[in-house]
Amino acid sequence: MGGADRVGRVPRGPVAGTALAALACGAATAAVVAVKVHTVGTGPVAELAARHATVVAEVEIGDDPRARPQRGGLTRRESFVVEARMLAVQPVTGAAGAPPSSGPRPPGDGHAVETGGRVRVDVPVVLLASGDGWRALLPSQRIRVRGRLGTSDRGDLTAAVLLVREPPEVLSGPSAPQRVAGELRAGLREASDVLSEGARGLLPGLVIGDVSRLDEEIKENFVAAGLSHLTAVSGANLAFIAGAALMIARLLGLPLPVRAIVAVVAMAGFAVVARPSPSVIRALAMGIVAALALGTGRTRDGVAALSATVLGLILFNPGLARQYGFALSVFATGGILVLAPRWRDRMASRMPRWMAEAIAVPAAAQVAVTPLLVLMSGQLGLVAIPANLLAGPAVAPATLLGFGAAIVAPVSMAAAQLLVRPAGLAADWIIAVAERAAALPAATIDWPGGVPGLALLAVAVVVGRLLLWRRLRRYVLAVLLAGALVVVLVIGPATSPWPPPGWLLVACDVGQGDGLALSTGPGSAVVIDTGPKPGLANRCLRDLGVTRVPLLFLSHPHLDHVGGLTGVLRGRSVGAAVVSPGRVPASESARVSAELRARRIPEWVVPPGGRWRFGPVELTVIAPDPDTPGEGSGEGAIANNASVVLLVRWLDPRGSPMGSALLAGDLETEAQARLRRQGIPRVDLLKVPHHGSLRQDPAFLADTRAGAALISVGAGNDYGHPAPLTMTRLHLLGMRTYRTDVSGDIAVVERGGRLAVVPRGR
Repeated sequence: MGGADRVGRVPRGPVAGTALAALACGAATAAVVAVKVHTVGTGPVAELAARHATVVAEVEIGDDPRARPQRGGLTRRESFVVEARMLAVQPVTGAAGAPPSSGPRPPGDGHAVETGGRVRVDVPVVLLASGDGWRALLPSQRIRVRGRLGTSDRGDLTAAVLLVREPPEVLSGPSAPQRVAGELRAGLREASDVLSEGARGLLPGLVIGDVSRLDEEIKENFVAAGLSHLTAVSGANLAFIAGAALMIARLLGLPLPVRAIVAVVAMAGFAVVARPSPSVIRALAMGIVAALALGTGRTRDGVAALSATVLGLILFNPGLARQYGFALSVFATGGILVLAPRWRDRMASRMPRWMAEAIAVPAAAQVAVTPLLVLMSGQLGLVAIPANLLAGPAVAPATLLGFGAAIVAPVSMAAAQLLVRPAGLAADWIIAVAERAAALPAATIDWPGGVPGLALLAVAVVVGRLLLWRRLRRYVLAVLLAGALVVVLVIGPATSPWPPPGWLLVACDVGQGDGLALSTGPGSAVVIDTGPKPGLANRCLRDLGVTRVPLLFLSHPHLDHVGGLTGVLRGRSVGAAVVSPGRVPASESARVSAELRARRIPEWVVPPGGRWRFGPVELTVIAPDPDTPGEGSGEGAIANNASVVLLVRWLDPRGSPMGSALLAGDLETEAQARLRRQGIPRVDLLKVPHHGSLRQDPAFLADTRAGAALISVGAGNDYGHPAPLTMTRLHLLGMRTYRTDVSGDIAVVERGGRLAVVPRGR
């Protein structure tokens, strides 16, 4: 019996207890996931989605509509991703894909109650929406929309995706907390208008995660520098708020329990301003754990609280388990709890404790999230830790002053603007750090992605640990790393400078679009087109040292040629702009004209024969004729065929020609044939029309007699540019081709009285 008792006894001990707890947590999570999967995978919405039915639905907004990045296209189109709960759905009678009526469902089936054609439901959905009226929606608002259902990835635990192409019909206003949050956020944005262009977009992002006005170039710099987490509401934001509340409460002499209540109230208030969406609630939970654990120094309790928080959030929303954002916040918090105290204590013997903590916290968070970053992007950020160390001291004052401004703004805008001015200085400092860090050579290095990259990272960590095992080895490795850093930062730029000395023309790598610069002297260049995004255009001109643009050519008003206009105008003087006589598409043309008028830049339409001379470069307009009717079928072809076409000649000091180029915009076959009939000048270099599309006239290409061809095209574009047949034709004509999607920026220089092409290389 004694043996039987021992066999049946529940095992005890820390290992057994941990195993049982893990099994219990796994079972609970599996049960919740099973229920959720059944809920979203069955019922009327799933059935309608399987048939791609067109429906009228009532939904409740769950989070702020997120603007989708536009990766190309001809005109500017706003589209949004909206997380919501569908509360009612009704198939549109006679619509394609509408299912036949299957009769009323019996009560109590757990899915819906049907009245006529309208079915009451309660399932999560994702709206892919475009049109007006979406950006202003607030969480908790109820709207009615018409759209087409599609199936979703069941792993996301959503019942369907609803494609909507019409404005929403608003049925109810937001809840009181969401309305207050909207007013406070609007107040912070208005108060930030007194700041510099970059700071007014960044400060709301630092404080409440509102990046609606953040410049694209700053976003890119933050990603490259490892600072993008600063613009997402996280536990760090809440820790700043809680820390300030605790400090004030302590100065007032309040007892510890009251101080804790004050901190909780302050964080709850911050959550209201930042919008009590699921992501903010998640950050609130993580922030409380990290702040309390670091504040008390009880890391074991912090790890236990973090574990309980993660379990609670997963049980509440199992879909979080598939989100990298959730995993990053968990890993970062865990690194701060487990690694930061040990590193801080070790470094505190060699430096002030506050400095040790300032270094240990961001370093621990970055080390903890590095494996996930490798899985996500296949890159290692080499400047992330120093960039975070430099930017970190400015984050807390910006957050606290910005939060104070949001609270004060509804009462006194003048007082709010007074608070945001020093916060703006902090934001400017963070922007400068991100810009310098992103511009460093090898700011990020390519690394194998996925599981192989993770395994290679583990091997690298083990090897590094072995190398650092003895003190002498640490000193030797430190010297080698310092030498490598000097080579990368000093010798590398010295041996391969950009731009190359004496550059004449640069085709900027602006993605799927055109953007070229013609040197007209030190710090000066004529710019032809601006690409689709301001940040890319500005970065290219900044690398070239261009501060003055005596003339700006906008070949035609398609987004991939004029979308980066504000980037060219940023901090630069522009003499005048030459635009196409075609005003198609009207929306982009009107936007360009409005921007030029606002900057008081003259807008000219120049007929063929118009000519300018800037030092050694001569430019002549050879097309289009303003009196020629639009050519081509469709609005896109008409706009392309109305592109401004330029002949560029470079002359030596004696006036003798050194070389020439034909910049042909987006001409298609109709305009190419017409221009060929008029006579095409022989040139050394051709900027291939329309990104090397299939619509090329072979005789036009041949008549240019060019020896080299530049193709401005975006990597992985959806248009199939450049077309294989076009590349074959260029090759057969003896042209050497250079592509921005392969080589990045491409420069044209003069060597021995002839033109030469120098790719920058990726």
